[in-house]
Amino acid sequence: MTIKVGDAIPAATLTKVTADGMVPVSTADFFGGRTIALFSVPGAFTPTCSAKHLPGFIGNADAFRGHGVDEIACLSVNDAFVMGAWAKSADAGDKVTMLADGSAEFTTALGLTMDASKYGMGIRGQRFSMLVKDGVVTQLNVEEPGAFAVSSAEHMMSQLG
Repeated sequence: MTIKVGDAIPAATLTKVTADGMVPVSTADFFGGRTIALFSVPGAFTPTCSAKHLPGFIGNADAFRGHGVDEIACLSVNDAFVMGAWAKSADAGDKVTMLADGSAEFTTALGLTMDASKYGMGIRGQRFSMLVKDGVVTQLNVEEPGAFAVSSAEHMMSQLG
């Protein structure tokens, strides 16, 4: 079943890379008591993800924070080291937190996986964005296959007012 507005974020452990190495990230801790703009990409370093999706959130980070978003996070079914390298190459800095869902545990629990085997990528996450307030989804924007519109930073900003 696919997550929907009003649902609680499922329990899972994601990973991020810090200066001290890989660090586990509990979804309960990460999403609890805060407002998070989460967006998911099919893969780090892929064309649309690198040219449009991630840069849109990096470029609008201050505007998101001005609308009460505590943190912006990018989710991908990649390992934490790939996500760390992508953050560095995109100059994400402290504007976007890169969260790895290497085994697609969290993405599967959300009901938002896709099979990209025909592209040599295996099971990945669909392209989507969501606003999560204190662990509950308040906005959810899932793209049609191959599309990039409703999950963009600009579209999400328009939903914030």
